[in-house]
Amino acid sequence: MARRYRLPSVDPFLIWLVGTIVLASILPARGVALAAFDIAADSAIVLLFFLHGAKLSREAVLSGIGNWRLHLMTLAFTYALFPVLGLAAARTSGLVIDPALAQGILFLALLPSTVQSSIAFTAMAGGNVAAAVCSASLSNLVGIVLTPLLVALFIHSGGAGEMDGLGSVQKIATQLLLPFV
Repeated sequence: MARRYRLPSVDPFLIWLVGTIVLASILPARGVALAAFDIAADSAIVLLFFLHGAKLSREAVLSGIGNWRLHLMTLAFTYALFPVLGLAAARTSGLVIDPALAQGILFLALLPSTVQSSIAFTAMAGGNVAAAVCSASLSNLVGIVLTPLLVALFIHSGGAGEMDGLGSVQKIATQLLLPFV
């Protein structure tokens, strides 16, 4: 008797994610629509954290905050391992691809993970959402300081930019921590 192999089912979240990326590539938001989508994106982030925060007890959040091994591992991967891997990838791929694209690869390796995906994937996997919320939030708050330093250290460009550090901290604190209050 012949064995039938079945492909694993694709998660609906992944389908929606890919569909959204394709749609945004075909029809990017511009002008007034861009401002509306910025507000919608911020609102969706607050809603995501509110819904996860509403499900979590204070004890679960405090337990998540106290999960120092997870936080150290997250910070080590995000700000040590990934930058080293990104630097190696940029150096080796820079021989084959355009140097600007190689710098883009390195830049992506210097960024912290998105909090939304950390929470969504942890929840879908049945993991510890409270610990994921705390770890991702901590990683992104640390990233406000470390990411510009890593970029300044590893990426050399002729452009100059301006960063509002306090404004970034306030925005992240409002979006991520307010739903827990």
